[in-house]
Amino acid sequence: MRAEQISVFLENKAGRLCEVTGILAEAQVNIRALALADTSDFGVLRLIVDETEKAKDALKKAGFTVGKTNVLAVEVPDRPGGLYDILNLLQTSGINVEYMYAFVQQSGNNAVMIFRFDNTDEALKVIQAKGLRVIDGKTLYGM
Repeated sequence: MRAEQISVFLENKAGRLCEVTGILAEAQVNIRALALADTSDFGVLRLIVDETEKAKDALKKAGFTVGKTNVLAVEVPDRPGGLYDILNLLQTSGINVEYMYAFVQQSGNNAVMIFRFDNTDEALKVIQAKGLRVIDGKTLYGM
């Protein structure tokens, strides 16, 4: 039920993000979702791609520091309060959301959010017990 995300550590200077996307384009890797966080010196680019290992290898070959992390892709009702309901469920269960970002496409009438939790196994149990859909990696990469 988990999806793989790659994290790329970037110097915070002009052209680095363009360089990463160019490497992925040349490797024929499609970006499905991304989030970029920065400080004054460096940034962390988090990516969901259609071919995780291929992307990781291409970026490492180009000299980038790349990590791989398990995340959950959860369908969130696309209505006012949909995200709140899930976050409230997690909060009352004592589960911390380390970070999250939106996926490129919807799944039916639902938005798809990518979550990183402090306790992924427990988060998965709570989410599934509530009847919410967690999208497996293979399905996610093909959306």
